Amino acid sequence: MLFLDEIHRFSKAQQDSLLPAVENRWVTLIAATTENPYFSVISPLLSRSLLLTLEPLTDDDLRGLLRRALTDERGLGGAVTLPEDAEAHLLRIAGGDARRALTALEAGAGAALDKGESEVTLTSLEEAVDRAAVKYDRAGDQHYDVASALIKSIRGSDVDAALHYLARMIEAGEDPRFIARRLMISASEDIGLADPTALPTTVAAAQAVALIGFPEAALTLSHATIALALAPKSNAATTAIGAALADVRAGLAGPVPPHLRDGHYQGAKKLGHAQGYLYPHDLPGGIAAQQYAPDKIHGKRYYEPTRYGAEARYADVVERVRARLRGDPPPPADGPAASSS
Repeated sequence: MLFLDEIHRFSKAQQDSLLPAVENRWVTLIAATTENPYFSVISPLLSRSLLLTLEPLTDDDLRGLLRRALTDERGLGGAVTLPEDAEAHLLRIAGGDARRALTALEAGAGAALDKGESEVTLTSLEEAVDRAAVKYDRAGDQHYDVASALIKSIRGSDVDAALHYLARMIEAGEDPRFIARRLMISASEDIGLADPTALPTTVAAAQAVALIGFPEAALTLSHATIALALAPKSNAATTAIGAALADVRAGLAGPVPPHLRDGHYQGAKKLGHAQGYLYPHDLPGGIAAQQYAPDKIHGKRYYEPTRYGAEARYADVVERVRARLRGDPPPPADGPAASSS
């Protein structure tokens, strides 16, 4: 049996050298990595392996571990006690890592005993691990309050406040994937087309967070938070889909116009489906003056662009396009592409 820790540090050539032994069953290879194996382990080796993911320990797991360490003779043997607030702080700073939790407990116990105390107080623990307790409960009100404050600070363009709340979430051990998801939502909800790069920035940040994890993921989340806070703001995409959904839920769906229906089956022509459809690419400006929406909402406007950031360009485009769809005479600058010239 051969155990290799941190196999991601092996070069491709070194990993290739393991293949004959694995294929011929000369060894049973067990390899560990903290990196994504699909990026750090060669495909031939990966295809011959059973992949097991070791998840971070839960708070309940760590709580049981800490309590055993306090009482077990192989641990602290009952020399000290750990109040609830100090235990909660230990769970936060451990981040699902048993070794980190035990190391911090040992340091806190040592600090308490040095002072002649039998209780590892929150103050003693903070002094021992040099890390202040953050008032933040990942399962309670603080979790949602701080997350809400982060998003509202971004919406309000207060970059410094946004970074403060981001730091609180990071320091409290919040799941970086949760933070990344909130940033992706904010990119569409509060910025939208005012800065079309906002959503790709947050998606890239989420991917980076998944690949690198903490502590380096804090840099990526900071990058995305600053970009969102300083971006021009628009909620036009939010209000547009909200209005469209409200009409659909109110029963204003209506049948699809016959010329837009699927015509790729026998008998469609007899039903009048896809007949009279104008192919926009064959027309000047790439826009056909024909009805697209159902009769019940024909002429209804859902998207009302702002004049902020890049969306100002879309505001001009949408008015010209709507005029062409109605069959109005084309304005001097014709077609959607003209907006970028």
